[in-house]
Amino acid sequence: MNEPNAGKAPRGKGRTGQANAGDEHLFDRELADLPPELRWREWMLRVEAVIFAAAEPVGRETLARIVGKDCSIDLLIDDLRAELRDRPYEIVFVAGGWQHRSRSAYASAIRASQASTRSAAPALSDFEAMVLMAIAYFQPITRGDLSKIFGKEVSRDTIASLRGANFLASGPRSPTPGAPYTYVTTKHFLSAFGMATLRDLPDIEALEDAGLLSRDAAQNEVVASEGVESETDVETLPIE
Repeated sequence: MNEPNAGKAPRGKGRTGQANAGDEHLFDRELADLPPELRWREWMLRVEAVIFAAAEPVGRETLARIVGKDCSIDLLIDDLRAELRDRPYEIVFVAGGWQHRSRSAYASAIRASQASTRSAAPALSDFEAMVLMAIAYFQPITRGDLSKIFGKEVSRDTIASLRGANFLASGPRSPTPGAPYTYVTTKHFLSAFGMATLRDLPDIEALEDAGLLSRDAAQNEVVASEGVESETDVETLPIE
């Protein structure tokens, strides 16, 4: 009888890969033995558990691995959101996936508690926040082009600080002399600021009309500060 050895990795082969394949094979996604109501409930609990445990937003492809092949992820999420309607946290779609977030109404209570939160974004200086905003709107963009916007050199240290916070990544090389690297924002940037995609950025023309973002305004800000980066920290918290 071969049953006792079923699912065991053959000797001499990659045991980790074989074990993972075996686990996936044994995991019951369909739950065909359960009545429809209990099956749906179990899928809901699985999805919520994965979203709760994940360090980053969870995409559709990941959630599809734990539910039946004909199960609607969107309907499951809708039911979970309905259940959480009266809770101080919710499931939101950010950076291409779903994530648990505390509701903005409780942001002041969370800050007052001074508790360490897993989603808190690092504090940025005024100038770092302005550079990050410029990159978000004008990406992919080189450090040289950023320097033209602000009328002074944007230092490598400023870029390194934003990269260290995982807000920036290297983009394609610019088709300009020397082929310098460009910079783009990351999925973590979207997640930290509660956006699903870059389309959720405020309309740039509206910001320019309001005087909140423009190449001229950015340059004037730097000139007014006599080329010195502000040391005032602003706490750029994600949408809780």
